[in-house]
Amino acid sequence: MADSTSSCSDSSSSSSSSLREFTHSVSQLIQWKEPKKTAAVFGLSLLVLVSVATLSVISVVSYLLLTCLCVTITFRVYKSVIQAVQKSDEGHPFRSLLERDISVSSESVRLLADRALVHLNLFSSQTRRLLLVEDLVDSLKLAAVMWMMTYIGSVFNGVTILILADIILFSAPLIYQKKKTQIDRYIELVRSKVEESLHKFQDRLPGAVKRTKAE
Repeated sequence: MADSTSSCSDSSSSSSSSLREFTHSVSQLIQWKEPKKTAAVFGLSLLVLVSVATLSVISVVSYLLLTCLCVTITFRVYKSVIQAVQKSDEGHPFRSLLERDISVSSESVRLLADRALVHLNLFSSQTRRLLLVEDLVDSLKLAAVMWMMTYIGSVFNGVTILILADIILFSAPLIYQKKKTQIDRYIELVRSKVEESLHKFQDRLPGAVKRTKAE
């Protein structure tokens, strides 16, 4: 029983470690710690999104798989010819990739499900709080954001927004690293102005709906 418990604990810690490594890798990728790898991922993701904007998703997926198959089949035939000419016995050119274990453990799925459940519960709680106007100021903030989103939605479609988000995701860290001091100063200035406006607006509300100090 103790061995089983320790085994589950080891598996859970291993899954958590793998998730942390994945998160760290994504963070390194976005921050351009490895420029060549980041450029390749950024270029590929942007190409896929632009393709989806002009073609159907089925066509994009089909073209991607077809391109991948053309590359792998050509490479496999090329290596087979080289091995036949040189009479070598190197074997399958993708053997190391074929033998690599890519299966997802149940512990990893369970860990991800648990973390997703925490975020889902938080999202549900916050949505109920905002829609049922537990705090008038916060609900008005949401209304203002949704009002702005209606204008954004009338100008951009979903794929265009994803393209812009992809560009911002990979370009914002570089800009922030170069202009960190100025950006932090402007962000703090905007935040203080927003907070000042909200406080002025809150002071004009009836006492029954004002946010208390305890909240």
